[in-house]
Amino acid sequence: YNEYKSYLSDMYMLEVALVTALAVLSSAVEMTFELQEHEVQCFHEYIPGNKKFTLEYQVISGGHFDVDCHIMSPDSKKLYNEQRKQYDTFIHTSTEAGEYSFCFSNEFSTFAHKQVYFDLDLGEDDKASPGEQGADAHATALTQLESSAYSIHEALRLVVDYQNHHRLKERIGREIAEYLCERVQNWSIAQTVLIIIVAFGQVFILRKFFDRPMPRGTSSKVGI
Repeated sequence: YNEYKSYLSDMYMLEVALVTALAVLSSAVEMTFELQEHEVQCFHEYIPGNKKFTLEYQVISGGHFDVDCHIMSPDSKKLYNEQRKQYDTFIHTSTEAGEYSFCFSNEFSTFAHKQVYFDLDLGEDDKASPGEQGADAHATALTQLESSAYSIHEALRLVVDYQNHHRLKERIGREIAEYLCERVQNWSIAQTVLIIIVAFGQVFILRKFFDRPMPRGTSSKVGI
């Protein structure tokens, strides 16, 4: 019975540690969206003051895989402005709290729509990791479980980031391969049609050379 109570106590401490670890998760926003031609899409996020955030975006498909991007602060100042970029990463620390705007533009494109992926990471809260808060923290089983859960969370977050980047690279590679395959197929069809047209044209011209009309007054029969 005592062993069972100890097991329940350990499970309870583990649950508390996991909840504590989830409480310090970094806030992040990931999205993949369609950007039509001559279109601008803006996303807004409230960011506290003195907060470090990271924006990472990449064009997955469409056109020449490029897009315009700019970031506006709450006082309408441009913090970032790049044109026709395939991918980029912007790291900034906010100087004031407010609503920041993240805009993507495809206005320069006439008929090609794009598919864009972006990841907005607001970073971690300004606090120590679980088990290290306060100078007089006791090295109890609870704080050790908190530290272990926090370390596992950090490792899993890195794994998720690597998986997302791998999926993006794989998808972009597939899009490029399909685009090249389509171009090669269309070019092969055009070459085949051109060869057929040239062949029939040569036959037609050669027949014209030998099908000249005979002069009037001459008989088509040759006497013997």
